Amino acid sequence: MKVSKETFSYEVTEDSQLLDSGIRLSPITIAYETLGELNEARDNAILICHAFSGDSHVAGFYEDDPQESNPGWWNFMVGPGKGINTDKYFIVCCNILGSCMGSTGPSSINPKTGKPYGLDFPMVTIGDMVVSQKQVLDHLGITRLHSVIGGSVGGMQVLEWCVRYPEMVKSAIPIATTMRHSALAIAFNEVARQAIMVDPNWNKGDYYQNPGPDLGLAVARMIGHVTYLSDEAMRRKFGRKRQDNKDFSFNFEANFQVESYLRYQGSKFAARFDANSVLYISKAADYFDLADKINTRESLQDLQGSHSKFLVISYTSDWLYPTYQAKELVQALKRTGQDVSFCEIEADCGHDAFLIKDSRLTNLLEGFLDGIEPS
Repeated sequence: MKVSKETFSYEVTEDSQLLDSGIRLSPITIAYETLGELNEARDNAILICHAFSGDSHVAGFYEDDPQESNPGWWNFMVGPGKGINTDKYFIVCCNILGSCMGSTGPSSINPKTGKPYGLDFPMVTIGDMVVSQKQVLDHLGITRLHSVIGGSVGGMQVLEWCVRYPEMVKSAIPIATTMRHSALAIAFNEVARQAIMVDPNWNKGDYYQNPGPDLGLAVARMIGHVTYLSDEAMRRKFGRKRQDNKDFSFNFEANFQVESYLRYQGSKFAARFDANSVLYISKAADYFDLADKINTRESLQDLQGSHSKFLVISYTSDWLYPTYQAKELVQALKRTGQDVSFCEIEADCGHDAFLIKDSRLTNLLEGFLDGIEPS
């Protein structure tokens, strides 16, 4: 299954909406990919929102990738005959504003200076990301979405879509997400940010012409990766197994397999992602609060009268966004009169369980989407 890979750039005019911070960022480029065909009624579109460090490559393979060695991050879920069936639906996935995977972010060139923005890039919110996605859908001529689907930070975008543009959203599937970060989640993000900012190579965000803060970024990823797993998953995969079955080295080498694994994940991430984007996206996630107003942000009360159907999904072993937070979301949605279904999936994989192939999740999404009447 091949994918269409595009970018959309637009100017922010005096009449355009400002960022939630009150700053006008322009021009803005959003990278997006599509799969399937938009029907004549233009009512079979599904927007999929990626998680923290994901990208627009949700599924399929590129035309110039004959070996099909680069499948999308949700390739088991999206495609012909799959849970999100591209024989039925037109799939759109946008790289979020502030990222470094094709969309405008701190590593993009500032047209005023001809150099990367760095910390001159304005703070962005989940709401700003959603506004930029709306621009892409306007460009594609889509005025109604069959569904908006996303996990983790992608789930935050799903919820933001429902309060910003409820008239556009026929159904919504937030997975492994939360209405707002707990103090614990904010604390982990802050530790990750500090790991980056104390790296001497960070240079207050101005490192693009020099070696970057790879060590700090790797440590930040190691911290984040631990929160994506669970105690049981780590016990099953690593336990206290030693690296290469060797005796203790009595130094600070990686004696345990879990140490080596985290170091590998950290260095691999540092090779593909921008440290400043981690700072900006993590702060946007911390700022997110569905029940609060931030400047132009709307609140849950604006869902009154919405006719969207919701499917909220959580996982038993997710300790980053545990099930009690999903239940709080369900209760809040019901208080505004929404049609809400809820499912907690038993899985020991932790927060990242929605990224692991599981027929239960596939069947759940397929059944829910098929039950949504066309516009």
